[in-house]
Amino acid sequence: MKRLLCVLSLVFLPSLLLSQEKMFLLEAEGIINPPMANYIVRGIERAEREGCPLIIQLDTPGGLMDSMRQIVKKMLTSQVPIIVYVAPSGSRAASAGVFITLASHIAVMAPGTHIGAAHPVELGEKKMDETMMKKVLNDAVAFIKTIAKERKRNEIWAEKAVRESSSITAEEALRLGVIDMVTSTLEELLEKLHERKVLVEGQKVFLLKTKGAEVVKLKMTFRDRLLHTLSNPMIAYILLMLGIYGLFFELSNPGAVFPGVVGGICIILAFFAFQMLPVNYAGIALIILGIILLILEVKIHSYGLLSMGGIISLMLGSLMLIESPAQYLRISLLVILPFVVVSAGFFLFALTMVIKAQRRKPITGKEGLIGQRGKALTDLVPTGKVEVLGEIWEAYSDEAIRAGELVEVIGVEGLKVKVKRKEGE
Repeated sequence: MKRLLCVLSLVFLPSLLLSQEKMFLLEAEGIINPPMANYIVRGIERAEREGCPLIIQLDTPGGLMDSMRQIVKKMLTSQVPIIVYVAPSGSRAASAGVFITLASHIAVMAPGTHIGAAHPVELGEKKMDETMMKKVLNDAVAFIKTIAKERKRNEIWAEKAVRESSSITAEEALRLGVIDMVTSTLEELLEKLHERKVLVEGQKVFLLKTKGAEVVKLKMTFRDRLLHTLSNPMIAYILLMLGIYGLFFELSNPGAVFPGVVGGICIILAFFAFQMLPVNYAGIALIILGIILLILEVKIHSYGLLSMGGIISLMLGSLMLIESPAQYLRISLLVILPFVVVSAGFFLFALTMVIKAQRRKPITGKEGLIGQRGKALTDLVPTGKVEVLGEIWEAYSDEAIRAGELVEVIGVEGLKVKVKRKEGE
């Protein structure tokens, strides 16, 4: 009997792996994009190297299909247990987040969170026809059903999440078999995970030892954090506008250097961000046209027509810049309106200053001398010398003027001024 037990232990023990008393934690908050995918994939690889379970604390409105697939493929082949925890309260696992949650070995949600709305959306300028959209939809359905089947989750609801954009609360997800548990805090999650067995790669069993385990938070690298921030549509739009302003001021004041350098950097960063976003380049063209029209208003008197066209072009370009039905990929009006108003206000202010300068009486050159008062230094019979604005001029007059009398300049011819006697002073 003892010999039989020894043989059985040798057969089954290799498949039973005890985890270390340490767990890694990734905080995946925001859009699922290439920087976020790199962050999660590197976290899984780190956990595999050290043989520790991994918790992904998730809060996402969704993201790019390619980035989501990169994450899911890594999760499905992971050699350590991966727990996706949709938290804290108020968080969501929408769109791409649904696929990631279902691909985990253990799916957990906090009370007050929700999951769903995974219907694929069109991105970019090119519109998909009905046939192509149907292909994309069916591909997404097949993918999510494969994930649900692999993780033994509710395939019917998974399909509804894609086809009908179904969304459910944490409690409903637990009842429907979409997730494994609902916990309020990370500490409670660790308590419930303790001594739970997890099947990894379909053959190895991980016995979790999470009670009192050390949780090591893995942070994004500076590069990934920077790229993740740049890929935010609001940030990309702000960088584009700042870049345009910087280049405009540099061209208006050649040699200033600083506006040109900052503007150039902002433009390059904006176009880098646009690679990861569904950008409509007609929107960029309209924004540039709007700025050009506002500049021309300062140079050409169009009685406000160029200004009106510039403001409309700027507004339409900003609204069209990023075209997507997904709310998280659109630019908010709260960001667009301040830039449009400030741009219009600046150029209208510059226009009024130009008009005032043109109407102001000249104070230099020939025109600036006319109307100025001076004093005759010699008798003008009819020529002589006068002092005007502290300078001595050759002068002539149609009337006799004695030395010391006040005069007023009424004309300039070459290096001579024509004057008349200033009466009453």
